[in-house]
Parts: sequence; C-alpha cells; structure tokens
Amino acid sequence: MEEALTIHLPGNVRQMLNRTPDELSRDVRLYSALMLFRLGKLSSGAAAEMAGLPRVMFLDLCGEYDIPVSQITAEDLRRELAGV
Repeated sequence: MEEALTIHLPGNVRQMLNRTPDELSRDVRLYSALMLFRLGKLSSGAAAEMAGLPRVMFLDLCGEYDIPVSQITAEDLRRELAGV
C-alpha cells in the first residue's frame, strides 16, 4: 500500500536543480530513503522499497554516498574472528 505525501518547496528549488517534477519526486524519495537508512530508522530492504529500487542497487548507491551498510566496527569484527 502506498501513501501520497505533499511537500511544499520554494518555487525556484526545482528550477535550481534543473529537474522535472517526476525527477524531483524520485530524488526526494531516494535521498529520504538513504538518510532514513543511514540513521537506522529503516532497514536496507524497507529503504530500497521506499526508493523504488532493488535492494542490491540501493546498497550500491549507499556505497556511492559513503553510507555504511553494516554497523559492525573493526574491533567487533576482530573479536568475532578471534572467537572462530
């Protein structure tokens, strides 16, 4: 089930970004999904669905925007591997 959301922007934003209304809508969905995933508010699957992308493509975009896809630290990984 989808829900519609109306966002009010200053009139010149779309022109400044040189985007059509549909392009701007896709951009806002993608950037919102990326930020919500980065903040830990959405899983990668939920964020990918929000962005309208396959999960693998969403994770690739996370890499392009330097958004970590794993919360494990280097120290946690060393401890995990030491226990193997």
